[in-house]
Amino acid sequence: MSNFQRSHGVLHAEGVPLHDIAQRYGTPLYVYSKRALLQPYLEFTDALRRHTAETLVCYAVKANSNLAILRLYAEIGAGFDIVSGGEMARVIAAGGKPGKVVFSGVGKSEAEIESALAAGIHSFNVESRGELQRINEAASRLGQQAPVSFRVNPDVDPGTHPYIATGLHTAKFGVQHAEARALYNEAAAMAGIHVQGIACHIGSQLLDSAPMSETLERLLSLVGQLTEDGISLEHIDLGGGLGIAYRPEDNPPSIDAYLSPLLERLSSSRLALLVGPGRSLVGTAGVLLTRVEYLKHHEHKNFAIVDAAMNDCLRPVLYDAWHDIVPVEWSDEDARTYEIAGPVCETGDFLGKERTLSLQPGDLLAVLCAGAYGMSMSSNYNSRPRAAEVLVDGENAHLIRRRESIDDLLACEQTDWRAES
Repeated sequence: MSNFQRSHGVLHAEGVPLHDIAQRYGTPLYVYSKRALLQPYLEFTDALRRHTAETLVCYAVKANSNLAILRLYAEIGAGFDIVSGGEMARVIAAGGKPGKVVFSGVGKSEAEIESALAAGIHSFNVESRGELQRINEAASRLGQQAPVSFRVNPDVDPGTHPYIATGLHTAKFGVQHAEARALYNEAAAMAGIHVQGIACHIGSQLLDSAPMSETLERLLSLVGQLTEDGISLEHIDLGGGLGIAYRPEDNPPSIDAYLSPLLERLSSSRLALLVGPGRSLVGTAGVLLTRVEYLKHHEHKNFAIVDAAMNDCLRPVLYDAWHDIVPVEWSDEDARTYEIAGPVCETGDFLGKERTLSLQPGDLLAVLCAGAYGMSMSSNYNSRPRAAEVLVDGENAHLIRRRESIDDLLACEQTDWRAES
């Protein structure tokens, strides 16, 4: 979190005190650092320069899909990994080039496929035989050949939370390694298909590069078999998944250390290389600001009730995920151990448990490493408007998403439904 530092005891985003941003825009509030968003992307591109063939960093849009963030990446030449038609619309609205878009995801609809074909995306990552047939039919109707790769499930344990492990044989994602060769041969015979590459994504929040090295070996073995079949691939997509340090004991490899063994193995390959990082680009670039509403001291537990909730940051409830929570303004007063709980009507509504803090009602807290899967997973549960988002660039803070209003929540609904019958 090098772009979120204390000065005179006050936490700043780059050159702006966080309490000033909260005073201006209210809480709950997501705040991002522009420098922190760009730095890891540049580290990826620097490391990938060692690959002799073409490379492309495709930002995984699901991590954080704010248009301003997408525009930042589009302006420096990033590609994008998407999993829905809505994400594709966001990329295009932000100025991203469709020719740098990879469309992943297990449930692409006919309308999404046709829209992606019309836009001219780089490639579909196909995840089932049924999807391959649907893409072939859509492309044939449009008089096109759809560029496809198969997302191959290598049955490699990524050593991460089971909800974000996607490369095991029990996962819904990808095609099984054992059936991939036959599917490639089927695809090569289809009039509406151009077989372009091979892809994988074994999971998220990876703290060790070894599972990816094992995965790469399995993919390259399959590439060799396909070459024997007369199928020549153009690219290999290794997906994303590199983790960040949510806790002090987390020790993810650096971007260079993560990529080095993969690039060494690919040193003699002429395949273009795609990677699809999400969390490792935006995770440490954002914080969630929340204010203490009430303190409740029970015999066995202390609660700090804050104005942010599980609808604002779902990860702690969904994954039992840890986010460090710190006061924006440091206090030396006596501390207690608190559960940081939100106002949503669920016992499971918490942002953190067993946090030792010195707190008073009205204090401002920062939930760290909240740039990935924070705002993008937020909801309106309990009819709570979603938070605003702010991007800090040096000494300036810019509103990049206004706070939702109650009128926004009601705008798509109607009470006079009987009049429609």
